[in-house]
Amino acid sequence: MKILKLISVLSISVLILLVGILSFLGTIEVANMKTLMLVGTILWFATTPFWMKEEE
Repeated sequence: MKILKLISVLSISVLILLVGILSFLGTIEVANMKTLMLVGTILWFATTPFWMKEEE
């Protein structure tokens, strides 16, 4: 489960937040930003439900 949390945190922090900041500063192109944000969103949605699920 810890690896899933790590992937989730990295996808949010690096692929979404950092890319958004770089786009705002003008250091990354819009097409690259959209692609990286899509990858980050897919990774986050794919990993988060598994570690957020309550253990029975």
